[in-house]
Amino acid sequence: MALEPELPSLEADDNPELRDFSRRFWWTLPLSLVVMLLAMFGHRLHLMAMATQSWVELVLTLPVVLWAGAPFFQRGWQSVVNRSPNMWTLISLGTGAAFVYSVVATVAPGVFPASFMSMGRVNVYFEAAAVIISLTLLGQLLELRARAQTSAAIRSLLGLAPKTARRVREDGQEEDVPLADVQVGDRLRVRPGEKIPTDGRVLEGRSAVDESMLTGEPVPLTKRPGDALIGATLNTSGALLMRSERVGAETVLSQIVQMVAQAQRSRAPMQRMADGVAGVFVLAVAAAALLTFFAWGLFGPAQGWVFGLVNAVAVLIIACPCALGLATPMSIMVATGRGATLGILFRDAAAIENLRRVDTLIVDKTGTLTEGRPAFERVVPAAGVDADTVLRLAASLDQGSEHPLAAAIVAQARAQGVALSSVGDFESGSGIGVRGRVDGHALALGNTALMAQVGVDVAPLSEQAEALRTQGASVMHLAVDGALAGLLAVADPIKASTPEALATLHAAGLRVVMATGDGQTTAQAVATRLGIDEVHGEVKPQDKLALVERLQGEGRVVAMAGDGINDAPALARADVGIAMGTGTDVAMNSAQVTLVKGDLRGIAVARGLSQATVANMRQNLGFALVYNGLGVPLAAGVLYPLTGWLLSPMFAALAMSLSSASVVGNALRLRRQRLPGA
Repeated sequence: MALEPELPSLEADDNPELRDFSRRFWWTLPLSLVVMLLAMFGHRLHLMAMATQSWVELVLTLPVVLWAGAPFFQRGWQSVVNRSPNMWTLISLGTGAAFVYSVVATVAPGVFPASFMSMGRVNVYFEAAAVIISLTLLGQLLELRARAQTSAAIRSLLGLAPKTARRVREDGQEEDVPLADVQVGDRLRVRPGEKIPTDGRVLEGRSAVDESMLTGEPVPLTKRPGDALIGATLNTSGALLMRSERVGAETVLSQIVQMVAQAQRSRAPMQRMADGVAGVFVLAVAAAALLTFFAWGLFGPAQGWVFGLVNAVAVLIIACPCALGLATPMSIMVATGRGATLGILFRDAAAIENLRRVDTLIVDKTGTLTEGRPAFERVVPAAGVDADTVLRLAASLDQGSEHPLAAAIVAQARAQGVALSSVGDFESGSGIGVRGRVDGHALALGNTALMAQVGVDVAPLSEQAEALRTQGASVMHLAVDGALAGLLAVADPIKASTPEALATLHAAGLRVVMATGDGQTTAQAVATRLGIDEVHGEVKPQDKLALVERLQGEGRVVAMAGDGINDAPALARADVGIAMGTGTDVAMNSAQVTLVKGDLRGIAVARGLSQATVANMRQNLGFALVYNGLGVPLAAGVLYPLTGWLLSPMFAALAMSLSSASVVGNALRLRRQRLPGA
């Protein structure tokens, strides 16, 4: 198999294995279809003599087996050399046996007893070899495309970084340079609307920097001289002069990229379990084929060794059933389609299989439990002041501010139809608030630090302010002409569906853990309101990753639900990562499950679909194995001493068709199965 880079580049990587398998599949698929049609209908249509038809099928099958199927025979040989039998062993043995037997039957039919002649030829199995190889190639194409998507998360992360930086030289001149040329200690100019080029610290200027893509928090942080800056975050308002402190692989963004890549590589593939089962199955089939050969040769009638060879080949052929190959993919295909109609996107089969086993769910707060954007909460007027007046004056003053909290206040006033006045002498307080004149009054709106600057006593409303903070709200004081007029609270509201979703998850026996970058007080307040079992506040991306690993170390099966880049490493490392469809592309690419509507209730539905799908897969495997359990003894000729029956090609074809039809029909039941919460 082709090697994959540990860290994909920003450009989409060319996958030579995917390209090679696509070419092999599409070039030989028509040949497989023609061979299958000839085998099914050639004798009925009398297109040609049956002996001639065998030669035509041989010519058509040669490129399918020897060229298209070459990678499978190589893998099968390696499994034998390395003493690790798996599905490739089974596929190569079955298709190889079918092909070699059919070639001998076509080239030298005289070596077979007359009883094996039917309609002028010895029955051949070219269609079985060709169709199995084509189906296997199709499965490999789907798997390779899914694997190629795993690097999309890392490319999305890499794409966040700006391509260039504006460097300020010692003589004061400025120049745009590639980001790779930035060195530690360089002075960089960041204009409004530009991304911070690399990690560093503010030298001059003040501005609000939106760090939500990395921290998950919706409110921009005011940066002033001495404050730290994170590369790839967005400078929203003022100009900044910064000094770079970490570049290249040392930046926060690069470290997150490395964590996502490492977490994705650390997931154990589910195929190991399937290969383990296949290994036992392969050994059992090989033993049955050998036993058949020697039993017929030693104890059979005349020409017993020929009968033994033919029946041993029949055992190998019947033991490479389409039904066993369809059992899991059909259930997965139907389940993913059903999930998509319900707004649940599964990345791969492992996610569907693992979700049912989850007993612990880690959730982010912002954008997962909450809406992810600031919304006006309430007004608390001071004694003798009207609440509408407080809102009108605050919104009029905030018209001159670009801060999201200000935008929430202005939006609320306009929603209530409040007529806003013009503002004069507007002045921003660098993260502590704003000042200005409205209707001839001197106004100040901001935190307690601004109130202290203007000499306003906030004690009369301090209890109300603290109560609002404990509910997770950001509180601003409004002073009018040097006197406290009231409080305004803006908060990130909890989604209406969140309480119901958490109640459903608790009822299903899941332990819910909240991990957020918010302060511990705000996090605890939200957790108390929602009845969350465990709370972790002020966590960084690496802390969320460590939390997932710690819970996994305790033997828990962990799902992580989040929507931001800061959640990406934990989403990738969790047994099942669940991304909100309303979040970032990086979160969705890192997760195994995406809830398109961003509604946590979808987790309960997805878990129910996982349980139903796994049960359906087990039923399908049961159908396939029952058919094989009956087919192998018949192919070996156990009924011959009693009845004189041997497994005819027509019966084998019928058994294979029935087993496949049973698997497909059972898998389609998933489209109508009831799911909790759906």
